[in-house]
Amino acid sequence: MLTLRRSVVGVVAVLLVSGVAWAQTPADIAELRVQANAGNASSQWLLGYYYINGEGVPQDDAQAAAWFRKAADQGLAAAQFNLGNMYAAGRGVPQDDVETHKWTNVAASRSTGDDQKQYAAVRDVIAKQMTSAQVAEAQQLVMEWRAAFGARQE
Repeated sequence: MLTLRRSVVGVVAVLLVSGVAWAQTPADIAELRVQANAGNASSQWLLGYYYINGEGVPQDDAQAAAWFRKAADQGLAAAQFNLGNMYAAGRGVPQDDVETHKWTNVAASRSTGDDQKQYAAVRDVIAKQMTSAQVAEAQQLVMEWRAAFGARQE
């Protein structure tokens, strides 16, 4: 949904995704940060997106990974996939195929449709580069993440 919003620079278009406005001004970024710090997973994902791309904030891979992790730990599949990609490329985190597989696997299991297919395809490409022991380790980490996530939801 595209809406118009007044800001200090006039009327700007604001794209709403999952109820979170794409920030357009420093004030919007500040409000987004307040929401993210309050635990809003969509806001955390969006801040990660901004940091990885340097939009409205200085480009910072470590900050992007940190915000993606906060949203990923809350179960947001897009953030899980983004975090997996951060591990694949070693951006803001050490390059780690096991963590890449873990997060893309979790994202695939929590998604549907085209997103699920995309996430699973990335997971499968990574799996082909891993030993069977590494894949088993990643799958064990997925089971541990699911158990911890389930416990947090109770």
